[in-house]
Amino acid sequence: MGNQVIKLSATAQEELIASYRAHSVNPPPHARFSAKTPQCVITVYNSGKVMFQGRDADTEAAKWGTSIKKEPSVPKNVLPEGFSDWSVIGSDEVGKGDYFGPLVVVAAYVPKEKIALVKELGVKDSKLLSDTEIVRIAKDLHVTITYQKATLHNPAYNKMQRTMTQGKMTAVAHNAALSALLQKLDATPDAILIDQFAEKNIYYNHLRSEKAVVKDDVYFSTKAEGLHVAVAAASILARALFLKEMDKLSATLGVTLPKGAGAKVDQVAADLILRYGQSRLNEVAKVHFANTKKAIRLSELKR
Repeated sequence: MGNQVIKLSATAQEELIASYRAHSVNPPPHARFSAKTPQCVITVYNSGKVMFQGRDADTEAAKWGTSIKKEPSVPKNVLPEGFSDWSVIGSDEVGKGDYFGPLVVVAAYVPKEKIALVKELGVKDSKLLSDTEIVRIAKDLHVTITYQKATLHNPAYNKMQRTMTQGKMTAVAHNAALSALLQKLDATPDAILIDQFAEKNIYYNHLRSEKAVVKDDVYFSTKAEGLHVAVAAASILARALFLKEMDKLSATLGVTLPKGAGAKVDQVAADLILRYGQSRLNEVAKVHFANTKKAIRLSELKR
């Protein structure tokens, strides 16, 4: 039986956990997560180490990083001095942790001469804004800056998820939005900043099959919304688009779809199964989440 151990950042751990959530089992002591697939057992320990055991241990581990015995990767989150005043494309995604609704990525360009104006519109870390404020600010951004969205609606998301991890789908969507935005622009940005959801080497590994990959002057950083206003603008626009799609789905189903992936989501999903059948979830939800199994059990108890 193969055995591989790698060390992942908190961001990469969350991506891995989301990818294997459908296969989750009770974790052993000192571990925060464990999953069991037909060929491999994956365990995420509190220390940040991830152990892969089983026939496909080497293959699965290679998707996420290299052995901790090897040379560590180049330090991340290092931006040049004065970066916040550069003309930058920021890229961020929304909906990755929500059971209902699509995955939305937005790449937004804020040239240095518009930085002050964008801040004046109220752009800041989207987590500090209410949904009402986000929708209002997004309307102003729509006519102020150039941006590009890439939306994976639930049917397409679920089809892609059969052969891709969520991390790979997110990387593909970021690359698509960035590529399309660069084609729109007359100017050349000083840099591109992606709100980091995966290690740089993992991100580009996800894109190895893509025909065109944006690589020039690309930086990655966690908490990037606070490092350049372009990322904050992208996050707000993505959130507004996600909310709009959630409203559309809710209107179609005749029920307000909750955000997130908590117990309320399980209850609403169970009610939808009873009303429309389990297949309807494929149109409105990310069915690989553990919520699907919970909703099925709840719907059976309600029959």
